[in-house]
Amino acid sequence: MLSLFTGAGGLDIGLEEAGFDTKLCVELDEDARKTIKQNGRGWKLATPGDIHELTPSEILAQAGLQPGEVTLLAGGPPCQPFSKSSYWANGGETRRMKDPRAATLHAYLDVVEKALPRTLLLENVRGLAYEGKSEGLHLLQRGLAKINAKKGTAYEPQVLSLNAADFGVPQIRERVFIFASDDGRQLSGLTRTHGTDEAPYLSAWDAIGHLDVQQWPEELAPTGRWADLLPTIPEGENYLWHTPRNASSGARALFGWRTRFWSFLLKLAKSEPSWTIQALPGPATGPFHWKSRLLSIDEMAHLQTFPASYPFHGDRRAAQRQIGNAVPCAIGELLGLAIRRDILGEKVRRKLRLIPERRTDCPDPERPKRVPKRYLELTGEHAEHPGVGLGPGAARLRTTAA
Repeated sequence: MLSLFTGAGGLDIGLEEAGFDTKLCVELDEDARKTIKQNGRGWKLATPGDIHELTPSEILAQAGLQPGEVTLLAGGPPCQPFSKSSYWANGGETRRMKDPRAATLHAYLDVVEKALPRTLLLENVRGLAYEGKSEGLHLLQRGLAKINAKKGTAYEPQVLSLNAADFGVPQIRERVFIFASDDGRQLSGLTRTHGTDEAPYLSAWDAIGHLDVQQWPEELAPTGRWADLLPTIPEGENYLWHTPRNASSGARALFGWRTRFWSFLLKLAKSEPSWTIQALPGPATGPFHWKSRLLSIDEMAHLQTFPASYPFHGDRRAAQRQIGNAVPCAIGELLGLAIRRDILGEKVRRKLRLIPERRTDCPDPERPKRVPKRYLELTGEHAEHPGVGLGPGAARLRTTAA
């Protein structure tokens, strides 16, 4: 297997758990490279780490492979050009294919053309395939069609939109995977295993309940203007708890409906899957722990189904960036097993080893506290967000452009 844009290795850990062998990792970020060096798996790092400074032939040579010998080419090009947060921050528009980071899609295709892998797997955010905004997906489709015409392959991209929680990951995390095989065959066995009456979602408590403590390090205390408002929000809720539409007991009309990002003051509920772990959060960006504190690095890693005691190089910010950008390891395991079963014709297990065991000792929800007096001055009538492209951020962009 060749790994491009490896990051901290979430996808690759899962693929290895499914039986693949990582021959080479191409990764630019220095913190992620040091994480890979420390992980004890002996993965070889490409030199240099920038895919734009390596030819596909050099990548194959460093991996010790010839064209046609790669069973799986896997990777997740930087997702920021296609992300939902970028979409909202820019008033419903993003630079997408004009973003320089989108050049990584071309680099990925260059490696496909040279390596001619038996199978390929590309991960990205759901925005890659948004209707009417799917330039990145169309580029991949056109690129693979050109490779087919030149090389006689039959790569037919299969778009897989997956929510990690549907397969036992204790986190709601929606991503798109593009899969293709050189003979045109596709994956067929990706039926959800969780989120039904018979098999409910695995919860945050299942994943990190064993790490729950009454006292935590000072570094996990929330900071900033809204830190003392966080304890007033119930488990599983966010700032919308304190909006005029919410008439529940204890709530205050402190904000306008949908005038903030969804992750603003967002908290975990013990009995539900975690909200999506963010890579670059601000001081009020969740998900926060149900005890109104920051999640520890270990807790975030467990929610992403990394193995216990997996090292992440760098300070807290660097570690969270690596964790938040990663594919949940168990999703890599899921897809790896499906590739071996459906494409390589091998007999493999169906149960994932990287998801947590279900617990039966989940405590009752934490009781929210009363709103401190200094926030009560915000109580009043608040306008709702007018809609995509109509908010103050979009207005500022239009003024700047003019």
